[in-house]
Amino acid sequence: MPMIEVRDLRKAYGERKAVDGVSFSVDEGEIFGILGPNGAGKTTTVECVAGLRTADSGVVRVAGLDPVAEHDRVTRLLGVQLQQSELQAKLTVGEALELYASFYERPADRHALAARLGLEAHLGVRFGKLSGGQKQRLFIALALIGDPRAVVLDELTTGLDPRARRDTWDLVESIRADGVTVLLVTHVMEEAQRLCDRIAVIDRGRVTALDTPAGLIGRTATARVISFAADSPLETAELRALPGAADVVARDGRTVVTGTDATVDAFVSLLARRAVTARGLRITDTTLDDAYLDLTS
Repeated sequence: MPMIEVRDLRKAYGERKAVDGVSFSVDEGEIFGILGPNGAGKTTTVECVAGLRTADSGVVRVAGLDPVAEHDRVTRLLGVQLQQSELQAKLTVGEALELYASFYERPADRHALAARLGLEAHLGVRFGKLSGGQKQRLFIALALIGDPRAVVLDELTTGLDPRARRDTWDLVESIRADGVTVLLVTHVMEEAQRLCDRIAVIDRGRVTALDTPAGLIGRTATARVISFAADSPLETAELRALPGAADVVARDGRTVVTGTDATVDAFVSLLARRAVTARGLRITDTTLDDAYLDLTS
């Protein structure tokens, strides 16, 4: 049985179809990512998973339970960190942890949780005085205080600086290492590529692709990017004629060719045949950014 299962989920607000037949499943112990543009239906989908919204039709299950009909049982299994979360500004970190722990029969040890998430020194600090990264750590702690088997993290690192973002990624990986299943909604491609075992791309309320990060990248028409500055010019038309070449762009004294493995092979042969030296030659893989743009275009 999957930890989370969604089948043909549909939800509309008036005439607008926010979610239009979304299906996916999340295995126990997996970090499963959801990517998509603003308004694609990502948050509505995870709110239905959490039982915070009622679907118009379709099936949603968490460990085999209906999150609406069996909401009390699901809240014991599923922790949630929402996209937009706030606490009363004068509430301290320690008071928030104590309050949320009181909602559960067998909560996690809040002192151990605070220490693990780097909040031990901030237990007496009021919420309104916390930095963005500290607030995110607190929200993760509140999502974990019930000792859940799965957790929903929606736009976890939005607005964080690079250091705080990477520290948060480390926390997510440690959560999974403890056996907790993670459903992660994100806009950050680097975050998805680093953390997720599989990713569902949702666009206009539908799943347009579902695969591993490497699998999504492999679906793109262009799998390689060649960047160089030649000591003698190569004609753009000649580069566009290379097998598999999708685009050729010249900027800042460098030429960038996007294509496939066949493009790389043909490009190297062209350099040798023309006795051209490519200065600063770089050949890189297409990123998840490129795959995402292809899949949501």
